[in-house]
Amino acid sequence: MGILQRFKDIMSANVNAALDKAEDPVKMVDQYMRNLEDDLGKVKSETAAVMAEEKRTKRELEENKEECEKMERYAKKALLAGNESDARIFLEKKKELEAKEALLKTAWEQAFANAQSMGQMHDKLCKDLEDLRARKESIKAKMTLAKTQEKMNKIGSSYAGVSDSMSAFDRMEKKADQMLDQANAMAELNHRQAEGDSVDSLMDKYDDGKTTSEGQIDADLEALKKELGL
Repeated sequence: MGILQRFKDIMSANVNAALDKAEDPVKMVDQYMRNLEDDLGKVKSETAAVMAEEKRTKRELEENKEECEKMERYAKKALLAGNESDARIFLEKKKELEAKEALLKTAWEQAFANAQSMGQMHDKLCKDLEDLRARKESIKAKMTLAKTQEKMNKIGSSYAGVSDSMSAFDRMEKKADQMLDQANAMAELNHRQAEGDSVDSLMDKYDDGKTTSEGQIDADLEALKKELGL
């Protein structure tokens, strides 16, 4: 009966607690299933032995009854033959067999009860094992989904890092564009200044080497001479 108790322990809440703590539930489930199937084989063997014992005790009980009936028949034959002493011997043997029958009946009833109990337990264990097989597949399926989700999470984390890098590149590209715009603006200003200087030089060429202010001074000077009569 120790094997039956082990089954009860394995299928208790302690199993679920052990599975919760397991690093790899799939491996743990496979190991439990191997243990259960091995124990179930032992339970089958014990159940078969108990059922065989029930059949043996029943057969002994029936044989004992037949022997009792036979002793009674021989006792009757002895009386009919006028041999009372022989009839007494047969009846004494019958009495012994009847006493034995009580013991055999008790043994058979106990064996029958054990066989019934073991048979029911065996059937229940077979059903529970099938349920566990179904649960094992469910656990495996959940673990597969969990591992897939973990991979997706890792890919998501990697993509987040790439996104950060892309954002940094965007900022650098904007900075480069800004610097290029500033450089282009400075070049344009320098070019405009150079053009202005060139025009002024060209105007001086056609002013006979005099600036506008010098020409005005000469005009003012001539006007003063004319006013003084010089």
